[in-house]
Amino acid sequence: MALGACLFSFTAFWLAQRAAHVSMIDLMVYRAEGATVRAGGDLYALRTTVAHLPPTYPPFAALLFTPLTLLGTASMRALATAGNLALLVVFVRLSLRLVGHTRVETVWWAAAVAVWCEPVWTTLRYGQVNLLLAVLVLWDLSRRPADRWAGLGIGLATAVKLTPALFAVFLLAAGVTYRVRHGCADHRLRHARGAAAAFAGATVLAAAVLPYDSWRFWTRMVFRTGRVGHAEETANQALRGLLARFLHTPDPGAPWAAAVAVVALGGLAVAVAAELRGLRAWAVAACAVTALLVSPVSWSHHWVWCVPLMLLLGTRGHRAAALGTLLVFCSYALWWVPHGRGRPELHQNGIELTLSALYGGVGLFFLVLAGTSLRGPRRNQAVTNE
Repeated sequence: MALGACLFSFTAFWLAQRAAHVSMIDLMVYRAEGATVRAGGDLYALRTTVAHLPPTYPPFAALLFTPLTLLGTASMRALATAGNLALLVVFVRLSLRLVGHTRVETVWWAAAVAVWCEPVWTTLRYGQVNLLLAVLVLWDLSRRPADRWAGLGIGLATAVKLTPALFAVFLLAAGVTYRVRHGCADHRLRHARGAAAAFAGATVLAAAVLPYDSWRFWTRMVFRTGRVGHAEETANQALRGLLARFLHTPDPGAPWAAAVAVVALGGLAVAVAAELRGLRAWAVAACAVTALLVSPVSWSHHWVWCVPLMLLLGTRGHRAAALGTLLVFCSYALWWVPHGRGRPELHQNGIELTLSALYGGVGLFFLVLAGTSLRGPRRNQAVTNE
């Protein structure tokens, strides 16, 4: 019954996306990047689709996108949709494993609901890679400490998109803290080194194949956050977007820098404390939320991490918070406010500001809740996988 419900939900979702005539515009950008690589063109001079979108990922991502050029547009879109739906099931499975829930039926039920969350809908609508990167990270963090491949998933995800790098920083901080407290080596340090090595290997490979594009990205493009879009756009649910809208300015400047410093330190502190107490699920969720908040841009579809967030809250006795989180991410409320041409986000009123800050607000609330949850008795656990 659970499998049938999931297939029915996925089918309805697919039909709804077709009825909405989704463009998968980001997937078309990825394909154009792959074509530029194959043609030997200037990757970061590329502007493609009717929106004239530029590439924003590191060069390694463009290498991975080259196979997309071998498919027709219709086949590519269908394969991307099917692949993302399969990745969603894997993501739910890994999330449930993280919280210690192993019933297969629950995977199907949870996936049937999760597919309608706005971040998941938008990920498939744009043909984005968010679910792939999240699966790589969770797969990596579910490995045994002595696994020879520990760090591979985080490193590759970071080579495609820089935000997952915070997971390596989290492992490093937890490992250093453990060594200082106990005076012995810790598997998390090895895990962090593995992530750094995987990232470096992928980046060096890209540099060998695309030397000019690599030099240009790492010396110039990586610092140009404005290329991604306007900070105040409703879809930007990072702290920078929240503050830009609240302060009615496209550049929140010093207030944003101060907020990022506080949230980054506080979020990592919560994640490390949870990890060292054996609360791996809380640690991973706290790190993911922190990364989303402190990144200059976290579009709404980046918040696919709401799936493990809801599962964690629901299985740890915070059912009201889990239900509230589900309602927020399934409400599509951030799109109820004026947005689009003319940059109306710079002139929002109080109600509109609240609606366009829901994801960031949930993230901040979760970090506070996670911090207060650490006040319970310490769990002594060598391998921190809940």
